[in-house]
Amino acid sequence: MSKWTTADMPDLTGRVAVITGANTGLGFETASALAERGAEVVLACRDRGKAEAAADRIRANASRAAIDTAELDLGSLASIRDAATAISSRHSHIDLLINNAGVTGLSGTTEDGFEVQFGINHLGHFALTGLLLDRITAAGAARVVTVSSIGHRFGRIDPDDPAAPIGNAYGKSKLANLLFTYELDRRLADTSAMALAAHPGGASTDVFRYSPAAFRLPNLAIARLFGRTPAMGALPTLRAATDPNAAGSEYYGPSGLFEIQGYPALVRSSHASRDDRLQGRLWEASERLTGVKYPAKADAN
Repeated sequence: MSKWTTADMPDLTGRVAVITGANTGLGFETASALAERGAEVVLACRDRGKAEAAADRIRANASRAAIDTAELDLGSLASIRDAATAISSRHSHIDLLINNAGVTGLSGTTEDGFEVQFGINHLGHFALTGLLLDRITAAGAARVVTVSSIGHRFGRIDPDDPAAPIGNAYGKSKLANLLFTYELDRRLADTSAMALAAHPGGASTDVFRYSPAAFRLPNLAIARLFGRTPAMGALPTLRAATDPNAAGSEYYGPSGLFEIQGYPALVRSSHASRDDRLQGRLWEASERLTGVKYPAKADAN
């Protein structure tokens, strides 16, 4: 299956999929593809109006698609709790949670005082996943797919203080996404759910909209040069979410040179991302910072 595409996706009728940042870019393409295969999709977005507009666009191509929306600001723990409560009240199970939303190039802190990229890209998704975990484990063979980046290779996390600002903030947040995925998958080992990760390669999306021109323009130029549309960039996420042969702790990305272009395949993440001790330290810090407690590790394994 060297050229895996949406044509390889199985029927998803009866499945519920929650996608963060689903009103644009990779998230929108992911939600559209899942809806077209029969899944009921929940567009979890910061702007409810944009989420509703995205839902209308999806329905235009899949008239029978079941679309729900939820207002979610990943930079606010209060908003995350409200969104998780709303989603849980309407859905008894969640088969797919796609932690897709992300920002880069922003400075400052979140509503709760966290460095903004780490706070939104990692801590927000950590909290949301934990608050929806009972709905995830209630589904048969559920998957949590977190979208990382090639940039994780340039990230560093201090094991003594995982939340401390250090080096490349975006790279740090994307490394955190992978550390979270691998630890979460271990904690799901005694359930039918699993956690995987993906990255889009070079894709022209809104994630760079706040970046300085010196960073944004070369990335967009690379994406256009290699034809990396958001639809192509979403394929690794879709494969991680739906390929019947995918397994927990796997990481999918483009199969081409430097993982910038090509069709989705299994790829390798950095050595740092596979550090069990760092995974555990980040997990402990994330629970403390967000106030979201997962089941004890001894109970999950």
